[in-house]
Amino acid sequence: MPPRLPIVLASETMRDILTYLNSHSDEMVDDLEAYVKWETPSDEKPLLDAGLQKILIWIYSRIGMPTREDSFESLDVGNIAVLDYGQSRPQSAILAHYDTVWPAGTTAGWPMQFDGEILSGPGIFDMKAGLVQLVWAIRALQQTAGFTPSTRLIITGDEETGSHASRSVIESRCAGIPAVYVFEASSEGALKTGRKGVGLFTVNVTGIEAHAGLNPLDGASAVHSIAEVITQSVQFAAHDEGTTVNVGLVSGGTRSNVSAGAAQVVIDVRVSSREEMNRIDSCFASLTITDPRIVIQVTTDWNRPPFERTPEIGVLFDRAARVGLLMGIPLAEVSVGGASDANFVAALGIPVLDGLGAVGDGAHARHEYATRSGLVERAALAAGLLLPETLWSVKPAPPADRTGSGDDKVE
Repeated sequence: MPPRLPIVLASETMRDILTYLNSHSDEMVDDLEAYVKWETPSDEKPLLDAGLQKILIWIYSRIGMPTREDSFESLDVGNIAVLDYGQSRPQSAILAHYDTVWPAGTTAGWPMQFDGEILSGPGIFDMKAGLVQLVWAIRALQQTAGFTPSTRLIITGDEETGSHASRSVIESRCAGIPAVYVFEASSEGALKTGRKGVGLFTVNVTGIEAHAGLNPLDGASAVHSIAEVITQSVQFAAHDEGTTVNVGLVSGGTRSNVSAGAAQVVIDVRVSSREEMNRIDSCFASLTITDPRIVIQVTTDWNRPPFERTPEIGVLFDRAARVGLLMGIPLAEVSVGGASDANFVAALGIPVLDGLGAVGDGAHARHEYATRSGLVERAALAAGLLLPETLWSVKPAPPADRTGSGDDKVE
């Protein structure tokens, strides 16, 4: 982890980067438009495979061939590409997913649209703009500072469905790397230094079927019992601790005049800490049903562990904030309820900074958009974060009587 230093970025380097990106903003928009056309719905394996190949060809055309490339095949979701750039051991890792929630054919009725500052289209905010910004950040460094950062790009195709295929690759390929940057969309411009963990609890209840009118006491209704499960489960929430419980799906029974033989409920739980995660596990393990004839089974799937802010994550945010101030862009940080692949990295104790992607709004919604200025600004921010320590320098304070703008110093 880079030490927390009173560092100052060479201002001429950042000016060159911003100038370069501003002069190439039309090309950035063109790249984003092409990327949106490459539909990559999470449940369409052929489109995911074709999309990844187009993405890789585009990356090679913009920043060159990697020094090392590994691919990981998946049977039913998008494949994974790991690209190493630079001539030394990676000093950072980049996470970006290319799958989207939008079904095939969406772009036929909703192609990328331009309305001045607003760029709208399926997948733009979550998270196609993020990858475009990252690639142009590296290109800007190559063209202005004359070097390629030593970084590792991990490009996955199953984030929207839980990252079940890519999780082990993310964890193994981020291990030992000092800093990980995730190019998911920002939260109203703020970077994300915390996310809740996500648990899915499926409760299956087995009862005894009987005629509801002729033999009502012979039956043991699974639906009645699942109602008890719901009542207990919603009490597990602890809003002061950031823990929420949502009963999302309920099913059961066959006919209105039959005591239900089976019922199921699927419950979404969000937690902010490992302690709350353990408490919720204990709560579901202690579920009770009034009727002793009922059989209850709980299946637990902690899709993503909590992403808790640490001092080391604070150091990463501090560095990003310093770059932002140099560009005249004050940055804020926020903890959000949604999860991402950053959760896996943070749970391993690796410093991670999320929300470096699009500035905009509307994830998974018809008003999804990114801003044109955000493409440039966040690409420049990413470039600043990827600059090596040799281009950051500690400078002495200027003499008290010195005049001038003081632009070289970041407070």
